[in-house]
Amino acid sequence: MRKLSLDNLNKFFAAVAESKTIYLPVDQKDGSAKYAKWAEGTEWSNALNTVRSPKDLFFPQTEDLMEFKTEGKNIEIIDIRKESEDFVIFGVRACDVKSFEVLDRVFLSEPVDSFYASRREHAIIVALACTRPSETCFCTTFGIDATEPAGDVSAWKTDSALYLKANTEKGEAFLKSIEALTEDADTAEVDAQKTKTAEIMKKLPLADLTTDAFGGGKTEELWNNPVWDEMSQTCLGCGTCTFVCPTCQCYDIKDFNTGNGVIRYRCWDSCMYSEFTRMAHGNNRLSQKERFRQRFMHKLVYYPENNEGLFSCVGCGRCLAKCPISMNIVKVMKKIGGDK
Repeated sequence: MRKLSLDNLNKFFAAVAESKTIYLPVDQKDGSAKYAKWAEGTEWSNALNTVRSPKDLFFPQTEDLMEFKTEGKNIEIIDIRKESEDFVIFGVRACDVKSFEVLDRVFLSEPVDSFYASRREHAIIVALACTRPSETCFCTTFGIDATEPAGDVSAWKTDSALYLKANTEKGEAFLKSIEALTEDADTAEVDAQKTKTAEIMKKLPLADLTTDAFGGGKTEELWNNPVWDEMSQTCLGCGTCTFVCPTCQCYDIKDFNTGNGVIRYRCWDSCMYSEFTRMAHGNNRLSQKERFRQRFMHKLVYYPENNEGLFSCVGCGRCLAKCPISMNIVKVMKKIGGDK
């Protein structure tokens, strides 16, 4: 394990930025935080987490895929990909690191999404342990340890230092590149912090939330549960939950005529929208109940059924914080699980 004095934090960011772009949580004027590119003078946010997840850096909300140029009956396809930049994402929480495992199983399965795959290949993830979990956090429900984040490098911040531990070959190379700014360290201070945070996690309001009522093989049992009728009535279908979720991966592909050719692009979509997956014959989920059920069944039943029990939720709590009518996955889990 290596130790970096917080007095050298800006030197550390500057050293990394000499060869790679580095993104980190930065405070916004409204008090929230988002991932932004570091530049001299950029201050690292103390926020627990960002409003939008680091998913954006691998799977942007909108991105151009290719261009077409037409001349008569001839069509020229132009490859416009630029996903070859080495970059570092600093300060990723354990829940968001786990979300990459969910996304990887979608985008890196055949046929591989080359845009996503290239960004994953060129990225180094520096994960940061939590010390001040929020009342909306429930990552432990999904077996995530907020005190021991994964990633290429795990980091722990104390009052005076940043402790760093490599987990992968990428991580080892990264720590080697900033070795002059760090020193060897024992784990005593980190171990004490882990113990303290673990005690806080046990006392959170959602600490006892379980997935016992969910998982693969539960489709028939849960499909006609009256919960879907009851809870979907208040849902606005706004899609906010899907846009702040670190694991949602639905998108649409569209063509835009520029006048000089056509740009094909993709943009995030939401299963909560009435026109989602609309085809020539219409929409296969006509009611809000069907769309509402689809979202939560996918995360809690369909995905684990097809991915060795891995749930498509990481307990980050963003949907709890941002849903305008406070309808979220925790309420669904509690209702179906029998917790009133």
